[in-house]
Amino acid sequence: MTAPETPRRSGLRGFGHAGPSPWTDLDRPPLDEEALRRDLLVPGGLWTSLDVVAETGSTNSDLAARAAARAGQGAVLVAEAQSAARGRLDRRWTAPPRSGLFLSLLLRPEEVPVERYGWLPILVGVAAASTLGRVAGVEVGLKWPNDLQTEIDGAERKLGGVLTELAGGAVVVGMGLNVSLRAEELPVPTAASLALAGATTTDRGTLLRALLRELAELYREWTAAAGDPHASALLRAYVDRCTTLGRQVKVHLPGDRELVGEAVAVDGDGRLVVRTPDGVRRAVGAGDVVHVRPEPR
Repeated sequence: MTAPETPRRSGLRGFGHAGPSPWTDLDRPPLDEEALRRDLLVPGGLWTSLDVVAETGSTNSDLAARAAARAGQGAVLVAEAQSAARGRLDRRWTAPPRSGLFLSLLLRPEEVPVERYGWLPILVGVAAASTLGRVAGVEVGLKWPNDLQTEIDGAERKLGGVLTELAGGAVVVGMGLNVSLRAEELPVPTAASLALAGATTTDRGTLLRALLRELAELYREWTAAAGDPHASALLRAYVDRCTTLGRQVKVHLPGDRELVGEAVAVDGDGRLVVRTPDGVRRAVGAGDVVHVRPEPR
């Protein structure tokens, strides 16, 4: 792993003479790091540090380096822009500065068996979907495993996604969420933003506070249940929001294999259960899912 880039701090001094003022685009003001710290770093709370940087390569890579140095649980790193952002299956993506929430979290769920760590990205997806519905008024579903989706003009569009990595015995959870992207800024036609979905607020500070509070509550419930998705009610919460279930799907599997059938369940390990045309049920732990539209009659 290459060494992470040295982050530049946010705020007017953080930007200095290295680039344009963060106030150039008044629709995209910078995050207020000090206010976020006051509100979120509370005694006995999950979050123990919060840093906002003007730009870095990848917040996940930066926190993975901290985890390798045995940093404690609860670090939050937010970037106003990333130059080497990574998504699932090592896909690369970019977004204009301050147009979204780009953050990573360092978690050490020591009460949870390692084999249940795979539920963490699902937990973050559930927290994000719940928060966006409650705070921004946008109905958000989860395409398996944890792509954040909404519907615009009858079409499913992607708002963001979640990526988790193991590092130094910790789990680093990264999330990217499109907040104020305009139509001409979308990387692909199937993408979306909260603004384009008609959100009641696109204030990133408000959204970040609500998201981290929701996530902390779900995380406590999950760890208190030793990561059991049934006892913590995480599986039920996920199934209620999963847009993949009940759909015809095509799953691109590792090794250029393909699985076609109906997505009928999510099992206790977070795997997608697909029923093939011959009636056989197969559980998929990793793959790229495509929702197949029904053939017109």
